[in-house]
Amino acid sequence: NLATLMYSTNRLAEAEPLQRRALAIAEAAYGPDHPRVAFALNNLATLMYSTNRLAEAEPLLLRTLAIAEAAYGPEHPDAATALNNLAQLLQAMNRLAEAEALLSRALAIDEAAYGPEHTDVATALNNLAEAVSLVLRALENAEAPYGPDHPDVVTAFNKLAALQAKNRLAEAGHLMRSFVEIFEAAFGSDPEVATALNNRAQLPKATNRPWWKWNP
Repeated sequence: NLATLMYSTNRLAEAEPLQRRALAIAEAAYGPDHPRVAFALNNLATLMYSTNRLAEAEPLLLRTLAIAEAAYGPEHPDAATALNNLAQLLQAMNRLAEAEALLSRALAIDEAAYGPEHTDVATALNNLAEAVSLVLRALENAEAPYGPDHPDVVTAFNKLAALQAKNRLAEAGHLMRSFVEIFEAAFGSDPEVATALNNRAQLPKATNRPWWKWNP
């Protein structure tokens, strides 16, 4: 509680040793896998995030998620909260594909637990929409200065298509077709083209359609 007061009054240097002490006490009293430990880990990770120590925050949030899943099950709303917190960190680290995957999981958990009209579901939807918009913005930023055939643009297409391949097959197919054409124009028979074609072929497999007839 004292650390929370320090944090809320922006006395972060004073808050950190208190949070670390609270974490050590919780681990000693309850063991390393108790939900009380997850609570202390999340608080410390929040401080790391606020002081731009993102790499230090990540293992703390990974532990928080592991504890929540072990204690309550991977489909519990507390696991969804841990997924969301980790996703926010990954967004700040520009690991957008990983963030969207976690947010999609969190949304599915909340919808199953609360129903589609619950406020927690609305929050999860908003977080996921923000993550997708960041990926789209990255694609636009890559394309604007270099043109649509630049390798950075190809990479962006590939990442976005991979994000969408599971649930948005029509959009993903369009993007996959675009970056395969770019690879073929740039590299000819290079192995990179084979990789792109293989990725392209995975999409119709999800809908039992041969890839050569795939025309979203």
